[in-house]
Amino acid sequence: MKIEILYDNTSCGGFKSGWGFSCLVDGRILFDTGEAPEPLFENINRLNIRLEQIEAAVISHNHWDHTGGLWELLKKRQGLKVYACPGFGADFKSRVAALGGILIESDSCRSIDDRISVTGEVPGSYKGAAMPEQALIAKTGNGMAVITGCSHPGIVAMIEKARACFPGTPITLALGGFHLKDEDAGTIDSVVSSLEKMGVFKVGPTHCTGEEAKTLFRNRFGGRYVPICAGTQLEL
Repeated sequence: MKIEILYDNTSCGGFKSGWGFSCLVDGRILFDTGEAPEPLFENINRLNIRLEQIEAAVISHNHWDHTGGLWELLKKRQGLKVYACPGFGADFKSRVAALGGILIESDSCRSIDDRISVTGEVPGSYKGAAMPEQALIAKTGNGMAVITGCSHPGIVAMIEKARACFPGTPITLALGGFHLKDEDAGTIDSVVSSLEKMGVFKVGPTHCTGEEAKTLFRNRFGGRYVPICAGTQLEL
């Protein structure tokens, strides 16, 4: 299964960067859409991805840096399925409907197909306000990859929810925003230790994780650390 990074704060090989995150999973399921449509669609074109390939969009949480490209996508792909959380605001839901999207809300684990699922809503907060979030789960022959947008509920809670969806399945990769950029060294160390204890094999922290946390993950996971930037293509 391939994961293609379409949007991130950092870029490689001339790809466009921007605040936010997006990736294409298995050539057909889009996860998040970054903060703006222009970098997203330029990177999509650069990777020779046809919009007709995209069967559904999974939105991790209702925040501008993860929904920014969605509205232009829905204009180009009317009737697209959009997987969201019940706790997303009415503004998000009404806009999806107005643009012809098919909204699918999940408060618990839901399979998109036999290889890809969402965790459903995990309660979280941001600056004192509720910020529910979900992760995408991609199953491979060796286990599962868990892909997160920002992990406002905490990356440990996101991983725990994914494990509850598929008990006993090894976690081969945790990828995405871990939202540790404003945390102190002790908190970061505790999170890294927790992921190690949970048996997460590889990590690909990006977007809002923060450089201090990325460095600690890199030092602790060694060769099991996966560097990520816009344009990265991974085979699971």
